[in-house]
Amino acid sequence: MIKYLVILLLLICSFSLASPAWANVCHNYDGHEICILSIKRSAKKYWEYRAVVSVNGVKTPVEIYNCRAKFKLNKDGTFTQFRDNSPGEMICSFFKK
Repeated sequence: MIKYLVILLLLICSFSLASPAWANVCHNYDGHEICILSIKRSAKKYWEYRAVVSVNGVKTPVEIYNCRAKFKLNKDGTFTQFRDNSPGEMICSFFKK
């Protein structure tokens, strides 16, 4: 009986630990919490990243961040220049060579 209880406790503890693959990268900028939820670098244009970010807990759709020209391509096809302390600045500074 005790043997099964120990095994059960070990299983519970192993599932309660966070996996590094699920960890988000978060930073506080100007009082806003910006988290990178998922990110993928372009193979063809190494200066571009497709990323899903959250700002203060609000998740954005996939957007393309161009670190060379400092703009993001929104899902609706419009461009937005990076502002100071924006998610684009964070992504590009975090993944600099």
